Amino acid sequence: QLEKQLLFLSLLCILSKVCAQLCRRPCYCPWVPPRCPRGSPLVLDGCGCCKICARRLGEPCDFLHVCDQSQGLVCDYSTAPAGTGGTCNFEDDEEGCEVNGRVYRDGEVFQPSCKLQCRCLDGGFTCIPLCQEDVRLPTPDCPYPRRVEVPGKCCPEWICEAQDQHLLRDARAASPVLPYPCQEWGTEWSACSATCGVGFATRVSNQNRFCRLETQRRLCIVRPCPALPAAFPAVS
Repeated sequence: QLEKQLLFLSLLCILSKVCAQLCRRPCYCPWVPPRCPRGSPLVLDGCGCCKICARRLGEPCDFLHVCDQSQGLVCDYSTAPAGTGGTCNFEDDEEGCEVNGRVYRDGEVFQPSCKLQCRCLDGGFTCIPLCQEDVRLPTPDCPYPRRVEVPGKCCPEWICEAQDQHLLRDARAASPVLPYPCQEWGTEWSACSATCGVGFATRVSNQNRFCRLETQRRLCIVRPCPALPAAFPAVS
């Protein structure tokens, strides 16, 4: 503690000498104040003597040439060599970030819910999902996959409906109106499978009466195929 106090006093002495050399009394200022660029207000210099144009973000600064404090700028000496000026930069926010009424430190990792993991960074936060958002396509062993919430688990899981639910499927087929709203989802149509002549394109979509993901196909033709040369017999 004694060493820290002595170091602090020595720094104060050095700063006071520097200020005494930079700040001269009485003040001698120009009669006409400088014309500042747009967005740079007139402020008092570091000695509180003359009016100068406040330095903006990224501009050089020092004890005399102060930054625009109305924009939250301070003179940052962290990246400047010793004995040189600094650069106007935003003041570091030591409070971290606030989420749902709770303040987290910069760099702290937290989970606002079981489905998200977030990290506080530079006054904001970034999050990544902890639950997989994969898509399960119908297969022969699982023709009707469905994503459901499992009691006691955070992330929903895919299940395969039992094959003996044909009565329920028949009832749904008889009525085109679903008992729940169907949010449409689908991929873009793929490229045609043939470069000439008739081919087919595929996509995955739930735009059907059951609102279930399925692979759909449609015919397509890019251009007609060129005719065969006369030397080759036509093959039927």
